[in-house]
Amino acid sequence: MGAAAPISFFIDNCVPDSVGRALKAAGHQVVNLREVIAPDSPDQVVATLCDQNGLVLVSLDKDFDELHKRAGVSRRRFRKLRRIKIACDEPSAARRVQLALSLIEHEVVVADQRPDKRMIVEIGHTRITTVR
Repeated sequence: MGAAAPISFFIDNCVPDSVGRALKAAGHQVVNLREVIAPDSPDQVVATLCDQNGLVLVSLDKDFDELHKRAGVSRRRFRKLRRIKIACDEPSAARRVQLALSLIEHEVVVADQRPDKRMIVEIGHTRITTVR
C-alpha cells in the first residue's frame, strides 16, 4: 500500500469475502458487517455506523443509492459517508477492487481533506467512476 495510512473498510453482508481478503492483503483494516451487527440490518443503520465511525462502506447493494429518498433523510445527514459501490459480478469483484485500489486510496485521502467527506467509487465491469 505504500506510505499511506491504512483505511478502515466496512464490508456489507452481500459483498464476497474475497473483497475483504484483498483489502486486508493490501494492508487495510476490514470490519465485516456480520461480525458487529445483525446481517439483516437496515441500510440506514449501516450508513450511520460507517458515517459516525469513519469507515468506508463497501457494498453491492444498489439500494444505498436511494437511501436518502427511502428513509426521508436529507443528503446532509451522511456528510462523512464514503462508499465503494461494487457494480460488477461477484466473481470479478475482488480483482476489480485490487485494480482500483490506488484510485480508492487517493479518493479517500481527497475526501478526508474536505468538510463534506462523502465520496463514491463505483467499480463496474469495464469502468471505474468517482463521485465527490
